[in-house]
Amino acid sequence: MTIVEIRVTNRPHLPDPVGEEVLHEIKYALGINAVQRVRTAKVYRFEGIDESKAQLLAEKLLTEAVFQDYTINGPIIKDAPVVVEVAYKPGVMNPEAASLMKAARDLGVEELVAADSSREYAFYGSDINSRDIEIILNRLLVNATVERVVTEKPATLLISGQPGRTEIIPLRGMSDAELMELSRDRLFLNLEEMHAIQDYFKAIGRDPTDCEIETLAQTWSEHCGHKTFKARLLVDGREKESLLKRLQDATAAANHPLVLSAFVDNSGVMEFYDGWAVCGKVETHNSPSAIEPYGGAMTGSGGVFRDIMGTGQGARVIASTDMFCFAPPDTPREDIPPGCLSPHYLLRRVVAGVRDYGNRMGIPTNNGSVHFHRDFRAKPSVIVGAYGLLPVERCRKGQPRPGDLAVVIGGRTGRDGIHGATFSSGEMTHRTTEVNASAVQIGHPIEEKRVADAVLAASEAGLIRAITDCGAGGFSSALGEMGEKTGVRVWLEKVPLKYQGLKPWEIWLSESQERMVIAVSPENLEHLLEICRGLNVEATVLAEFTSDRRLVVTYENETICDLDMEFLHHGLPKRVLTARWQQPALTDPQVSTPENWEELYCQVMGHLNVCSKEPIVRMYDHGVQGSCNLAPFGGVEQDGPNDAVVLTPLLGSPAAVVISHGLNPVLNQIDPYYGSLWAATEAVSNAVAVGANPKELVLIDNFIWPFPDEEALGALDRAVDACVDFVRATGMPFISGKDSLSSTYRGDGGEVVKIPPVLCVSVFGRLLDVRRTVSADFKGSGNLIVLVGQRNLSEMAGSVYFDLAGCLGKTPPRINLEIVTRVWDGIHKVIQGGKILACHDISEGGLAAALAEMCFGGGVGAQITIPAGERPDYFLFNETSGCFLVEMAPTEEPERTLVGLPYMVLGQTTDDPAVVVEQEGRRLCSVPLANLKRAWQEPMTRIFGTPGAGHPREVGI
Repeated sequence: MTIVEIRVTNRPHLPDPVGEEVLHEIKYALGINAVQRVRTAKVYRFEGIDESKAQLLAEKLLTEAVFQDYTINGPIIKDAPVVVEVAYKPGVMNPEAASLMKAARDLGVEELVAADSSREYAFYGSDINSRDIEIILNRLLVNATVERVVTEKPATLLISGQPGRTEIIPLRGMSDAELMELSRDRLFLNLEEMHAIQDYFKAIGRDPTDCEIETLAQTWSEHCGHKTFKARLLVDGREKESLLKRLQDATAAANHPLVLSAFVDNSGVMEFYDGWAVCGKVETHNSPSAIEPYGGAMTGSGGVFRDIMGTGQGARVIASTDMFCFAPPDTPREDIPPGCLSPHYLLRRVVAGVRDYGNRMGIPTNNGSVHFHRDFRAKPSVIVGAYGLLPVERCRKGQPRPGDLAVVIGGRTGRDGIHGATFSSGEMTHRTTEVNASAVQIGHPIEEKRVADAVLAASEAGLIRAITDCGAGGFSSALGEMGEKTGVRVWLEKVPLKYQGLKPWEIWLSESQERMVIAVSPENLEHLLEICRGLNVEATVLAEFTSDRRLVVTYENETICDLDMEFLHHGLPKRVLTARWQQPALTDPQVSTPENWEELYCQVMGHLNVCSKEPIVRMYDHGVQGSCNLAPFGGVEQDGPNDAVVLTPLLGSPAAVVISHGLNPVLNQIDPYYGSLWAATEAVSNAVAVGANPKELVLIDNFIWPFPDEEALGALDRAVDACVDFVRATGMPFISGKDSLSSTYRGDGGEVVKIPPVLCVSVFGRLLDVRRTVSADFKGSGNLIVLVGQRNLSEMAGSVYFDLAGCLGKTPPRINLEIVTRVWDGIHKVIQGGKILACHDISEGGLAAALAEMCFGGGVGAQITIPAGERPDYFLFNETSGCFLVEMAPTEEPERTLVGLPYMVLGQTTDDPAVVVEQEGRRLCSVPLANLKRAWQEPMTRIFGTPGAGHPREVGI
């Protein structure tokens, strides 16, 4: 069948934003100066239409006549020395293709059978050589996992094939070596687990199908089964409660009156106001993002949005968050392990993936952070969160009844994402990008937006008995979990497919995105289908819930899976793990007192873990939905950072949702107990700094840890103990969480990189009146600057100041939970009393960084005095969390307003645009704000450009 090609480009005299972004990357990321200009063109291919219909599509759909040109079946950029076309590989589903098909049919082009799109890059420059082009393609434009350079026109755009046969795995007769060979690269189960499966099938007298073995591997994966967190744990020879039970017991003991659902649904739920509830979930997408950062990050966002949509009987997503950890972008290529991508590329592509998914769905991304450490060079940590709103009456997890039908709505099923759950549970190696390429998916946010609308409409109509998303494990996970207490029979041939040729187990395990499964009573089926038709959402009856507590899957009348639910969900052998913790052999260094204070101050502000992330934030639409009352940046020039986001999701109501977070991987390497306390304290402090009531906050944990050997388990045990102690001391419960325990890289040459352990603590809560909030920017000159909170200035380990001195240190900040709880309560009361004009918590970069950021926001200077006898560098750069800088009117009396709290009046704001620091009558420095701001803004501007000046390219389209 004929394929027609349409090429579209901006007219030569007009800017080409995508080409300009690529040129920026070529020069600054790759250091190639031979390329002087880059132009780009979109390439569209349509199968089944003639040139007259192609012209119709070109003029009505694909081009803007004011500034674009097009050609049909011919080149459009003819004057460039080199032109290269980059496209998705066959079988990697391009999300744009479905939109092209629908739009063409809407224009009356009914004979179209397939569509695809790609992009051409034209390179200009007199000295370009083939080696330059090879580097540009391999390191910048082509991710070989999912993309290719097009060298010849495709014969067809259709993907066809015969369904593969279901295979019987001769498991009962396998030796231990054969069992482990079967598990390698595919199942990621240990020998004891493989024996348990072998014994089950010996007992029932048959060998398993490939579908059954894959179902068990998915359900028993670390990603889905949380085996380490549920294991019996021996610490220094003494058995302790499992990690998960400790967290759950602490939450139960807290008995927080606002908690409506904890640890049982797709997200945790707390009471809001006026019959409404708020839910929150934070997920990780580290492994997929490590090999295909754009698609991995996109589907991370899409997956956590669906967790919110699948909470209770359906929720509306109101916010998105993102927290990332990378190696420094300028990490030399020779320091990047084999099979791993450049951190510069990872950073830009992960940011682009989160941006594109949230922006296109109309979900504001309005809280997050980016952290850097050399040991993330082997694998990034990519954390994405989402929050939702739903009625209290529909906020608890539903349960299907026998006779209910399971309806899949949304995207079609393909080979993308297969083995995502098991792959995410294993260590990363030099072979990961080759072996697990099919675990990567490309998200389709427009499809998910339609699904979200359908879920809300069905929920409001009372049609949803139970709902969940097809996340890790696809239908296997969704239907296996929904039918655990009843049983379920699945007709797999009914699944709508993206293309033919999938084996039945691949259909069952596929993690293709944008799919939800809804349990509905038969009498409500037609109403649900009607809603889906009206919103252009595909909906198919896939299964029926039974009463036999068995998972039965058939494909064209052949039974390909028949498992007992009890064995599937409770047959996993409980691991017995040994943990040990040994304090690293570290020392606190002898750091000389600085000589050039201005230079040091600017270095701190320009440190990657302190510098402004505004160029990233500006790519996200944090104002969509019209609920954002405190944005990520504010102040006189809208570039002063705030500590948390404040949303008003109910139209006409002042009731607000507060969202914040905290993490510090550097401190976890020194002591995971105090590093974890720091993360939780930082998360709450960020919320309190804007006015939140600490008694109305709940927590989410995300543990991203190296593979759990004894040493890593010892560290994890201390981190969980810290979380439990935090709950007991503060009364704030963890109501949702996730663990990802595969942050270890093993090279074929024996190289082992343990990625820094990350505990990300997210916080969300409620405020009765949004007008009782404050921002971080100073409000004027002549006001008091007051430090509130307790610090031990000898606790400098892990600080940015020590990092600049080339050391780590032994003694990190040790949070006193009794004092910090009192400080939070006091800060909240003073803010509610209108006595604080501005508030900013102290974190990376210490007091000095917080002070400078408040000055940036307010457009005013500051003059402070360090108390006599204090070491000035430690005073300025200590990073104890749970401490605050506050601005108060000069008429306020801190000794009365802050009674009972540790505090210190440091100085005042000034009209002079500088930060002045004095001690014992001696001026240490007077640093112009312009110099500090330039240092603070330069690192991310160098990578992403000036905020608002342009966006990174969209991969493959």
